[in-house]
Amino acid sequence: MFGRNKEAPSAQEAVDSASRPPEAPRAQGKGAPTPKRSVQEAARRRPLVPDDRKAARDQSRASVRDERTRMRQALDTDEERYLPLRDKGPNRRYIRQFVDARVNIGEFLMIAALVFVILSFFQSLAVQSAVLMAFWFLIVAVIVDCVLLRRKLKKRLTEKFGSPNQGDLWYGVTRALQFRRLRLPKPQVRRGQYPA
Repeated sequence: MFGRNKEAPSAQEAVDSASRPPEAPRAQGKGAPTPKRSVQEAARRRPLVPDDRKAARDQSRASVRDERTRMRQALDTDEERYLPLRDKGPNRRYIRQFVDARVNIGEFLMIAALVFVILSFFQSLAVQSAVLMAFWFLIVAVIVDCVLLRRKLKKRLTEKFGSPNQGDLWYGVTRALQFRRLRLPKPQVRRGQYPA
C-alpha cells in the first residue's frame, strides 16, 4: 500500500548482490518438500504375487540352491564370507582351531555308547556291570575334560581378544563333543597344531 514496491529490487540492491560472493547453502531446511504419503506408499507398492509365478518360484529356488552350495563349500574350506552366522568371526575361528588341535575325550563318547549298547545284550551280569561302570567313568571323564577345555579357552580368548563373547565357550564345548570327521566347518589344523 504505502512505500516502495517490494517485488522489484532497487538498482543499488542489484549492484550489491552482484558484487557479493555467492553464499554457501544454508543448513536449515532439507532442500526439497516432503512428498505426500500417497506418493511414498505408491513408490513402495509392489505386487504381493508376481505376474509370472512359475518364473519367480524357479528364480527363488535357484537363489536358495546357490546360497546352500556356497555355504556348503565354505563349511568345507572354512571361507569366512559364506559361513553361517554362528561360525563367523575371529573368535570362532580361533576356538575351532584350538578345539581341533587337541584330543577331546568327548569325541569318543558316541563310539563308547554304541559299544555299551552291543555289550548290554550279553546275559552275563559281570560283563554288564563292568560295561556300565566303564561307561559312567567315561561320562565323568568327558565332563571333567569339558570343564578343563572351557577354562583353557576362556584364558586364551581373554589373552587374545580381551574377553570371550557370549556363546563362545559353549561353542567350543559342543565342538569338542562332536566326532572329528563330522565337525562342520571341517577341521583345518592337525592335532597338536595349536593357534598362536
